[in-house]
Amino acid sequence: MKNDLAQQAINAALTGRWSEAIKINLQIIKKNKNDLDALNRLARAYAEQGHLAKAKKTSQKVLKIDPFNKIAQKCLEKWKGLKKDEVKSSQTTSADNFIEEPGKTKIVTLLYPGAEKIIAKLDAGDEVRLNYHGHRVSVLDQNGKYIGRLPDDLGARLKKFIKEGNEYRVLVKSTEGKDVKVFIRETKQSPKLKDRLSFPTEKIEYISFIPPELVHKKDTLVIDQEEE
Repeated sequence: MKNDLAQQAINAALTGRWSEAIKINLQIIKKNKNDLDALNRLARAYAEQGHLAKAKKTSQKVLKIDPFNKIAQKCLEKWKGLKKDEVKSSQTTSADNFIEEPGKTKIVTLLYPGAEKIIAKLDAGDEVRLNYHGHRVSVLDQNGKYIGRLPDDLGARLKKFIKEGNEYRVLVKSTEGKDVKVFIRETKQSPKLKDRLSFPTEKIEYISFIPPELVHKKDTLVIDQEEE
C-alpha cells in the first residue's frame, strides 16, 4: 500500500499536480512520520504551491532525522532568501527531453554564473533561452534574467548557426549552488547546414607510448648484440 501511495505521489509531482501530491504525501507521513522520501516530496510540493514557510519547516524536519540528507540541504540552500511571491511552479517536462543524440545535443556547464538569487529559482526541466551579443552567447531565464554564458568557442559556433537558420531548445539540466548545467538540443537544421553538426564529436588524440621497461629491454638487447 505504501509503495502504491509513493508512486502516486511521484506521478502527481511529475505531472505538476502539486495539491494532490501534498495530500498523498501527508497520507504517507501520517502512517510513518519519519518517511524521509515522503517528507522531501512534501517539502517540494509545498514550495511549488508557494507555501515557502511550510516547505522550509518540512526540510528542517528531514535534517533533524538525517542531518546529512542532501536533498533537504539543497532545498534549504535554494530557498534561502526567497520570498513567497518569488517562488514559481516548475515546468513539467518528460525525461525524453534529455535523451542525447550525437551531433544534435550537448550538456554544457555555464561560465560566469549570474546572481545566486536568480539561479535559486531554477529547476531541472525549466526552459531557458539563448541570447547573443557581440561574440558572446548568454543563457537567460523566461524573464530575461541572466543565468550564465556558454564557452566562447561553442557560443561562436551556435551564433553562426543560428544566423544561418538553425534553431535550438535549451533546458536546465541541473543546478548545484551557482553551478548550472544546461541541455541544448538542435530542433531545426537550416538547409544551408545540412552537412554540418551543431556539436561535433570531440576528437581524442592518441600519442604513442613505449613503457620504460620495454625501452630498457631494447637497450639491453642492443648491448648484447654489440658484445657478440
